[in-house]
Order: sequence, then C-alpha cells, then structure tokens
Amino acid sequence: MNVRSIADLTATERASLFDRDAGVGEVRETVEEIIDRVRSEGDAALRSYASKFDGVEIGAIEVTDQLERTTETIDGDILAAIEHAAENIEAFHERQLPADWRDSFGGRELGRRYRPIERVGVYAPGGTAAYPSSVLMGVIPAKVAGVEHVAVATPPADELPPATLAAASVASADAVYQIGGAQAIAALAYGTETVSPTQKIVGPGNRFVTAAKAAVRGDCEIEFLAGPSEILVICDGSADPELVAADLVAQAEHDENASAVCVTDDEEMAAAVAAEIERQIQLRERQAVIEAALGSDASGVLLARSLSEAVLFAEEYAAEHLSIQTADDEALLDRIDSAGSVFLGPYSPVAAGDYATGPNHVLPTGGLAKVAGGLSVEEFLRSTTIQKLDRDALSDLHETVATLARTEGLEAHAESVDTRFRNRE
Repeated sequence: MNVRSIADLTATERASLFDRDAGVGEVRETVEEIIDRVRSEGDAALRSYASKFDGVEIGAIEVTDQLERTTETIDGDILAAIEHAAENIEAFHERQLPADWRDSFGGRELGRRYRPIERVGVYAPGGTAAYPSSVLMGVIPAKVAGVEHVAVATPPADELPPATLAAASVASADAVYQIGGAQAIAALAYGTETVSPTQKIVGPGNRFVTAAKAAVRGDCEIEFLAGPSEILVICDGSADPELVAADLVAQAEHDENASAVCVTDDEEMAAAVAAEIERQIQLRERQAVIEAALGSDASGVLLARSLSEAVLFAEEYAAEHLSIQTADDEALLDRIDSAGSVFLGPYSPVAAGDYATGPNHVLPTGGLAKVAGGLSVEEFLRSTTIQKLDRDALSDLHETVATLARTEGLEAHAESVDTRFRNRE
C-alpha cells in the first residue's frame, strides 16, 4: 500500500476520500419499482423477491416462533457472548433515557415529557455475513425507550443464522420476518398481509436498503441514511503499527466499498503501517473483500506534516469510526468534534464497539457525523412540551405577544390574548 502526503493530494484524490457516496442514486429506479410492487402485491412480492434475489423459496415469512427453540439449541458460548453484549448495550442505553420535567418560571409552569413511539422496524443485514450485533443494536435501545412492538427483518435463507435469531430473542424482539433488501424496507413501512407496518425503521444495510429507506422517508421515519463502513485512525510515532493496521483491516472486512484511512505525522510509522496492512491481508479469510476495500481510492495511509494537520483532516473527514492512537489521545479528542464514535488508545479497537462495549454501532457515515450522532434511545422517543400560565404570567407577556402577532399580520393571535383581559378586570 502506497503512502501519500495530505499536502500533495490532488483534487480528485481528495474527492475520493471525502465524497463518500452510498451509491443510492444508481439503484433508485429499481428500488422504487420494488417498493411499488410490495405495496400492491404484499406477501406474494416478498416471496417472489426472495426467490429472485436470495435464491430461497420461503414458506412462512414470519419466523418469530423459531426464537425460543434457537436459544435452546445454539452453541452455549455464542449465546453467552450475545447475552454479555446485550447486557452492556442495555446498560449504556439506559443512561440515555431523558427524564420528564416541569418547572415554574414566574407563574409560567413549563415542562417537557417523553413518550415512546409505538411500532419500530429493525433491519439486520444478511447476505455475505450474519449480523446478530445489528439486531442487538437496533432492538435494545427501542425496548429501553419503551417501544411496544419491535419487529426485525433479516434476509431469508434455507436456514436462518442461529445467532441472528438468538440475538432477536435475547433483545426481546416482538416479531421476526425473513425478508431482505429494499422489499423488507417496503414491507416494514407499508405492511403486507403478514408484516405489520411500523412507524420508524432503523438499521444498516447495502445501497438497496439505503435507497429504500430514502424512498419511504416521509411515510415512515428513519434514523439516517448510512453508507459503507468507514474508519479513520490518527496515530503518531508512539503507536504500534501492527495494532493500527489490524483496525484498518478489520473495518475493510465489512464491505468492498468500505473506507479505511490512516493519518500519521511520522514517516516511519506510515511506512510500517502500510507494510503491516499488506502482511495482515494475506492472513484474513475475507482477503478478497479486504483487498478491494483497501485498494480503492477512498482508503489509504496518509502522511501529515503535523498532528494539527491530522486533526484538521479528521474534522473535515467526520469519520463513522475515529481511532486515536497517540502519546496524548485526550488532547487530540478535545480538538475534534465531528465523529460518529471515538476509540481512544491501543486497547480500544473499533471491533469492541461493534459488538460489546455498549455504545451503538449504527453510526453516521459519509461525513454525516458533522451534523448527526449514532442511533440512540432518543430516536425512539417523541417529546411534548407542556405550558400552563396563570393570569399574572399571561399579563406579563400580553403586550409582547400582541405586538409580535400584529407585526406578523396575525390579528386573531393578538385578539386571543387581548380577549382574556378585556372586560375581565
């Protein structure tokens, strides 16, 4: 892997690094056709697409009844790992629950209360790999928020991955459907004979899933549009190149379109990381996927003239995953605001956060971390403000409200206040 200097990047090279496209536009027309067919044909369309895209002839679309049986038969070590991760994820998300409040402000009693939305759909990818962790990350925060019905959709298979089903059971999912891709998003958004419609859909997926989420948004809420996985590692001469390379290779394992970037101010470290990447790629089972991801123009090892330049790069990049492995991680963290999730030090690999530390791994990609955070309990709550005024409090505001209302040409607004004092002395 070649080392490039940030200062010498061409406009095209910078665009490859910063303009990370989920590829939604390329499949939009196909996805819209899928959604229209699911809306008109329901379960029949889901079965047809399962055969066409997944090569599976499905009988029952809903497989909720398999959950209990799976937890009884799955390997004990796998179940224990799922339960351990679930405990940590639940504990972290419980800390996010906001409290209702009511306070008095000189006769104005104001407050805010939170209530869960009622029905949520969680998409758990399948295809080239099974992702029980995505089930946990989607279902658990919804349940912590108090969502009454949480449904999981995951691509069909002749035998669904036991770990995915076990995760749905441990997380207390209320329904599980073996449907995948854009057709799953359509079913969760609009419903079919078998699938109950939901009010919000969360969870990662390929570009067809992302395009479908974009298409249904407005009829059904989503968290955000996420693209392929990304990692940015900032390191200096104190880092261990083997560990830095391991984190880059791990994220590249997700997808051929994943982005993995290392920025360092140390020339020897840059060369060492590049060499380690080449060595480690040969040892990984998903070698072809990793090579494709790391060989793209969106990945690479970059040499900065200073850690300050590395920080500026990181802030502009706004990574989904930001790993900082330097002599003073906290100092750099204080200078970077835009990142989905930050991993500090050599013993905080992104993989730990992907599975079991507790924070959510459903994170903004493509620079969206500049304006959004990861999936959280708040995504499943709606807030209502509460206002109660006594006569004196309204009197204090009377002139202000009436003046502003008439300034905006809304006479009835002003009169709605005036009338409460006219002839009521």
